[in-house]
Parts: sequence; structure tokens; C-alpha cells
Amino acid sequence: MEFVKHILDMILHVDQYLDALNRDYGMWVYAIMFVIVFCETGLVVTPILPGDSLLFALGALAARPDGLSLPVLAVLLIVAAILGDSVNYWIGSLLGPRIFRGEKIRFLNPKHLERTHDFFERYGGKTIILARFVPIVRTFAPFVAGMGKMTYRKFMLYNVVGGMVWVLAFLLLGFGFANVPLVKANFPRVILGIIAVSILPMVVEIIREWRRSRKPAL
Repeated sequence: MEFVKHILDMILHVDQYLDALNRDYGMWVYAIMFVIVFCETGLVVTPILPGDSLLFALGALAARPDGLSLPVLAVLLIVAAILGDSVNYWIGSLLGPRIFRGEKIRFLNPKHLERTHDFFERYGGKTIILARFVPIVRTFAPFVAGMGKMTYRKFMLYNVVGGMVWVLAFLLLGFGFANVPLVKANFPRVILGIIAVSILPMVVEIIREWRRSRKPAL
């Protein structure tokens, strides 16, 4: 229970934690942020890292006189997001045959894969871009693309566009709203709002699936 409370506190007060990291580690903060974004997008076992809210908070930190460099953050995190998805694609490509044979992979949640597969059925290759804005699906989309044998060339096109749009959108939002008094005074609520908007599409899909499952068969 204490662990859960600590995670929630880190997410809601991510700006304070980033301040502490910036104060204690200086330039190493860039490397730490690179690793976090890479892990969220590149490792199938880390889908719960707070990507959207972290990017927003980093943008807000960059708006301060003594804050981080926005251009450096943008370049590093775009590269991290693109590399992460690329690694995830190749993991999916390697494990795909085992999954198709019905083997169970310990660290994979079948429901997450199924939900991501539904995204692909609906949006096709654009899922790689759209999924950037949906937690959990963001982590599994490149894996499913590799598993489904989407060509790497096509995947990389969507990967590069999606990585740039995702990182720049939240960094610039944070940078632009950082000094708005209402945002500064209610930063934890703003972070909660970002998380709520991010998971909304997933919640809608779950509700739709639940309703479909309750309809009597004709």
C-alpha cells in the first residue's frame, strides 16, 4: 500500500520530483529522462510509466529561468521515443511466432495485446501515431506491429511522426502553460487532468466492449 501511495505521489507531484532531480543531478537529468521515455516505449514490461504527464512537467520546468533546455529535451526525448518503439517492434517480431503458436509469455498481459490489436483493426498503421497518446496501448502498439509483420519501413514512418508529435505536443504545452497562475497553483490537478484525458479512449473502448458482450446473440 505504501508503494502505491509513493507512486501516486510521484505522479501527482512530478514537478517537485523533477526539481529535486535537477538540483541533485544537474546535467544527468537529461540522461535519466531519456532512459525513462525509452523504457516506457521500448520495454513491454513498463507500460505504467507516466509519459504524458512527465513530458508536460518537463516542458514546465524548461520554462523557468534556471530550468532545463527545451531544445535539448525535445531532441533527446524524440530520439528516445523513436528508439524505444523500434526496440519494441523487434521484440514483437521475435516473440510473435511463439504467441501465434499459443505459448504464454510470462510478462505479457493478453488483454493488453488484445486491446492493442483492436486499435490496429480500427486504425491500421496510424495506430502507431494515435497510440502515443494512450497509456499502455502506447507501449504495446509497436510490439503488435512487429508481431503482425508490418514492414519495418512502414513502421518507421509512423514511428518517427508519432514520436515527434507526442514529445513536442506535451513539452510545448507544459512550456506554454507553465507560468499561467491557475496552472501553477493547481499543478497536481492539471496532471490528473492529463492522465484522465489520456486514458479516456481506453475507458471508452472497455465500456463499448462490455456493452457488446452484454447484447444477446441473434
